[in-house]
Amino acid sequence: MQTILKIRKQLSSIIIALLLISCNSNMVFDQYQSIDNHEWPSGAKLDFIVPNLDTISSKNVFINIRNNKDYEFSSLFLITKIEFPSGFQVVDTLEYEMTDASGKWLGSGFTDIKENKLFYKENVVFSEKGDYKFMIQQATRSIQDIEGKEPLKGITNVGLSIEKVKK
Repeated sequence: MQTILKIRKQLSSIIIALLLISCNSNMVFDQYQSIDNHEWPSGAKLDFIVPNLDTISSKNVFINIRNNKDYEFSSLFLITKIEFPSGFQVVDTLEYEMTDASGKWLGSGFTDIKENKLFYKENVVFSEKGDYKFMIQQATRSIQDIEGKEPLKGITNVGLSIEKVKK
């Protein structure tokens, strides 16, 4: 009986430690959207609405991509847009490497799912109060699919996270 209590106490301590380590007090926003059937159509835009209550602190913005072994490209092309509360918009076309030169997946994860935390905007201040709308759309094409009619396979989730810059 005492052994069971000792094991429970140790497990409780480990769980509490993991929770404390995993908590990120600098995290401002962290949200994911699932991709249906792991097939992301080129016209499908993913929107993230971020309320801004802090107009002073510098922040880093990340695009988070989870992919499985069905992803067939070494890089990922995205079109992003930030719409400010005033209506001002910033549009970017981005390219991220998903594999190294030998074809090994980048990102973290021990299973078939890899997670990539990709820098999008670094050290920015969102100076307008109100809601910021972030839009992410894939723009990856194969040679056979130059018109973008085929969905991008192997992307399981797309996320956006915003963290205060550590001082």
